[in-house]
Amino acid sequence: MDEIINGMRRQFRRAADKNIREGAKRYFKEPVKCYGMMTAAVTAIAHAGFKAVKARSKAEIFRLCESLWRSGYMEEGYVACAWAYHLRKYFEPSDIRVFERWIDTYVSNWASCDTLCNHTVGAFIEMYPQEIAALKKWARSKNRWMRRAAAVSLIIPARRGKFLHDIFEIADILLRDEDDLVRKGYGWMLKAAGEAHEKEVFEYVCRRKAGMPRTALRYAVEKMPAALKAKAMGRS
Repeated sequence: MDEIINGMRRQFRRAADKNIREGAKRYFKEPVKCYGMMTAAVTAIAHAGFKAVKARSKAEIFRLCESLWRSGYMEEGYVACAWAYHLRKYFEPSDIRVFERWIDTYVSNWASCDTLCNHTVGAFIEMYPQEIAALKKWARSKNRWMRRAAAVSLIIPARRGKFLHDIFEIADILLRDEDDLVRKGYGWMLKAAGEAHEKEVFEYVCRRKAGMPRTALRYAVEKMPAALKAKAMGRS
């Protein structure tokens, strides 16, 4: 095992806090494996670790990320996400297959899904817009985290006004999804898109609200003016 990884794991074990660990286990509905650390402490370890490995090739760092993911610890998955994001200027179109494998194989809670997808996958899609087709495939996956990933990967691009047509297409695929976290994910995507395209998102929601779960609908219109929100929610 790489000494950098071993060194970080020793730091994680020293910094582990039982109260934080137990609190995390209560916070997540699904089982989670974690050392029990504040995010700032994990971020500091991730940053120092990347400084130690950044001279290595992208392929080598991705292999280290894979090792971190395999541990199952949330904190190590966070480091893998951070390192992958640091490599964004070296992304190539084929890297979508790496991210897809990580989500499908290792992601097991919404925090890991969102940390990887909001930043790393979102940045990748902005660099290679043609790869948004992969997200539409993910939206039809049997894996709930793949389906959530299809939506939350577009949160940051959506805020910048990008990919509106694709966002509506993905929302249509996920519209009647039975998983609450997937509903919240695509509702969040629509809310983000509404920051730049309020009129279009409002009109989309009004057209779809009869078939849209209330959870997704509430998320989608959360930041809209009160009058629009009330109309979308059917109160006026």
